[in-house]
Amino acid sequence: MSSQITVAHSEQYASNVELLLQQKQSRLRGSVRSNSYTGKSAQPVQQIGSITLADWVREGDTPILNTPHDVRWLEPTTKHGAQLIDRHDFMRTIADFRSPYVETGASAANRAIDEVVISAAFGTSKTGEDKAGTQVWSDFTTANGGHLVDSSGVTGMTVAKLRSAKKALMAAEVDIDNEELFVVMGSSQHDDLLGETLAASADYNTTPVLVDGRIRSFMGFNFITTELLPTTAGADRRCFAFARSGLALGIFGDVTGRVSERDDKSYATQVYTSVTVGATRVEEKKQVEVVCGE
Repeated sequence: MSSQITVAHSEQYASNVELLLQQKQSRLRGSVRSNSYTGKSAQPVQQIGSITLADWVREGDTPILNTPHDVRWLEPTTKHGAQLIDRHDFMRTIADFRSPYVETGASAANRAIDEVVISAAFGTSKTGEDKAGTQVWSDFTTANGGHLVDSSGVTGMTVAKLRSAKKALMAAEVDIDNEELFVVMGSSQHDDLLGETLAASADYNTTPVLVDGRIRSFMGFNFITTELLPTTAGADRRCFAFARSGLALGIFGDVTGRVSERDDKSYATQVYTSVTVGATRVEEKKQVEVVCGE
């Protein structure tokens, strides 16, 4: 195979992967704040805490307020992998936009992005100017019990749990009138809600749920379903509700695809896909964990 053909098909494969990714985005990428970065780490946002104004006093000194602030850090991780294609099948499989190899590469990249975001939601966030501080999610929920709904997973997903999550966000002064709110859950939790009259009935949900059997939004939450959510030690599903600005995704290297020839594999064609991203919680108060039995 000439180098010209290899380069041409490498560019075609990369173009096909990018096009497919535009049409089939990761399930979580569009629900969090996202930006592009370079380097070994990045600060997605400077956290500025709230202040309280003092009462005015005639001819009194102007009060100097101590404005709390902190930094959250993004550190990238690279997800990658390659598929081998027999040289006789190469021309047919790479040129087709919907080829299994293009589909597989794009799907793997989307799952990788979702895995990084979900890991950040329940993981440890690095804080401070020198990244020396940490904020552990379980420590936050221990101190703020309202942000952990049904820790023992007694029931599946219910309207009552959604109400509790909404209440916790409102109690934390999250601007729910101007923030997009999401709930990430699995297929079992989606099925639970289909059995809830309030969620499935046209009397309470403006979207005709029973037409296609999908609940896309309810009670101000947009629903995202995925089977990538972790479980507790008791095998209960760890779902979570959050405001868009509460999670940050950094794109350090967007999805790329390369095609090369492997002389050590009988000149089979290697189809390589990679993506480099990082994610972090920005503010714990903008997230609520909802544990659901399955």
